[in-house]
Amino acid sequence: MCLAVPMKLVEINAPEAVVELAGVRRKINLALLSPDELEIGDYLIIHAGFAIQKLDREDAEERLKYFEEMVRIL
Repeated sequence: MCLAVPMKLVEINAPEAVVELAGVRRKINLALLSPDELEIGDYLIIHAGFAIQKLDREDAEERLKYFEEMVRIL
């Protein structure tokens, strides 16, 4: 099963960037998005080390709530 996770953009060094979730930072690739359209603080969907979509804050926070619920159930 594949999982794409919303993460917050904290650093841009195109074509790479650093994203964060729950205090964990990861270096990711921006090749599938336009770095010119991104700003620090944006939420991105990350899959297999690539940013594949930009999300608005409300959508990202809602998705993250679902992830938290799944973790509690498991």
